[in-house]
Amino acid sequence: MRVVVQSLLGFTLLGSSLLLSHTVSAEPTQTTAATAQATTATPPSPSNQAITPPKPSIISAGASANSSVQNQTQTQENKPLTAEQIAKEKASQDAKVKAMVKDQATRLQQLEKANLDALTQNQELQLKNDNLGVQVQVLQSEQSAQMFLYGAATIAVGVMLGFLIASYIYTKRRRQW
Repeated sequence: MRVVVQSLLGFTLLGSSLLLSHTVSAEPTQTTAATAQATTATPPSPSNQAITPPKPSIISAGASANSSVQNQTQTQENKPLTAEQIAKEKASQDAKVKAMVKDQATRLQQLEKANLDALTQNQELQLKNDNLGVQVQVLQSEQSAQMFLYGAATIAVGVMLGFLIASYIYTKRRRQW
């Protein structure tokens, strides 16, 4: 219900600003200022304090600007166009269309060139990625081979130390007998 009342108030202000702008053509800015002051001077009701009220001053100012543009277009539409004016408009529209087509063609060429550049760069990056993948596999296999050699060397040193310690203990026992 509150929304309906606010929208009706907005439409009445819009209608009154349109009527004022049509009746007073010498001072259109004063009418919009007066309607803006009138709408801001009304105090909000206690139930509307929680919800922010709409800004009718913006609506009325925009409406008066739209109405002046509409008035200008209506006066231009009411005048019949001559054949020369129609031909000039058609020629200007054709020129605009040709310019747009030319612009689109240049953009298409630029996009195709950028696409080809991106494709070649993509292929180069894929080759680099494949080469790096091979290098990673080689390094991993080298690392595993190196770890195997470290393990073998550790076992060999352990076995040799074991034999030395065992022979030392064995010779000590023989002496004690």
